[in-house]
Amino acid sequence: MQKLRGMGEERGERQAMTRQVYLDHAATTPLDERVLDAMLPYLRERFGNPSSLHRLGREAARALRRAREDVAQVLNCAPREVIFTSGGTESNNLALRGIAFAQRAAGRGAHIIVSAVEHKAVLDTARDLAERYGFDLTIVPVDSQGQVSVEAIAAAVREDTVLVSVMYANNEVGTIQPVADIGALCRERDIPFHTDAVQAAGYCSLDVKSLSVDALSISGHKIYGPKGVGLLYLRTGVPYWPQITGGGQEGGRRSGTEHVAGIVGLAHALTLAQEMRSTEIPRIRALRDLLIQRVLSLIPHVYLTGHPTERLPNHASFVVRGLEIQGVLMGLDLAGVAASSGSACTSAAQTPSHVLTAMGIPHTDAVGHLRLTLGRDTSEEDIIYTVDVLQTVVERLRTHVYQP
Repeated sequence: MQKLRGMGEERGERQAMTRQVYLDHAATTPLDERVLDAMLPYLRERFGNPSSLHRLGREAARALRRAREDVAQVLNCAPREVIFTSGGTESNNLALRGIAFAQRAAGRGAHIIVSAVEHKAVLDTARDLAERYGFDLTIVPVDSQGQVSVEAIAAAVREDTVLVSVMYANNEVGTIQPVADIGALCRERDIPFHTDAVQAAGYCSLDVKSLSVDALSISGHKIYGPKGVGLLYLRTGVPYWPQITGGGQEGGRRSGTEHVAGIVGLAHALTLAQEMRSTEIPRIRALRDLLIQRVLSLIPHVYLTGHPTERLPNHASFVVRGLEIQGVLMGLDLAGVAASSGSACTSAAQTPSHVLTAMGIPHTDAVGHLRLTLGRDTSEEDIIYTVDVLQTVVERLRTHVYQP
């Protein structure tokens, strides 16, 4: 027994000495200490319900109002156009269901358009509206780099189109969509346009007027804020049916006692992310480019997925040909590198991603998809270490299973 304890202690010491590199920021980000500090008072002494009339309730209501105003300043919208939710999935659901049902009830039609590379929170919701509620759904294809064209959206629009939803930036391959151009098209034709900006919120402009969007979704935990909180921007005048009813919170558009601490954290995280863009984007883009260059030059039979330039500055994704990526991810993890194969919601699945399939990537390549997403703490040393580990892991696995 003493010998076994000694072996366990030695193994624990080896693990403790392993460098830890987190390159899965598209899945979630660590909570920023400044955000936590802003939240703590509302998790402790200022715990009141913002609907209560006493002092503690009024304090919570003031915090909620300030958070809404801070978000509105970032989005360049009116505070009343901000709806706080439980996260990006709920925000996407509220936007699609709320707008689609209201539009149909008003007699405007029942046709919805989405792109083929949407997050499942949009794609599955749109399919559910079609399959169970009788809406007509058009899924617009993308090119080999994961980008949808404005012309393809225009060709899909019909007289009875009541909603278009195209994500701002893709979570799996990092491609940025021409959202402002699609928004302008929809505005000209008086069709509500929603964008899932969950991945884009930390790195792209969120000025809803410049983007010509009518609805926009954001999640807190993708921008160094807390999990379990998000928001939906909904432009005044856009038809909308509430999907969660009850106490009438959020202007009657999303009932339920507000998560005050989370909302305060979300607003602070969003403000910080936008303030840091001018300095953080050049730094992280340079590291991403270094990562891409080293991977492609040092590891054979690997290619980049997504758009080569119109992509998120922290996002690199590859196909490692001839390998199933689970073995690569396990090898990286054992060396202290956290990575993924795509969407955190579906990364455990054995079937190829719908995003890669839509891009025309063959099944034999899609099973080798690797996503590396950088963050505020990522250093050049982290990049060099990661590529060295990846090269070793791939070479070892290919020795046994790969025939180029």
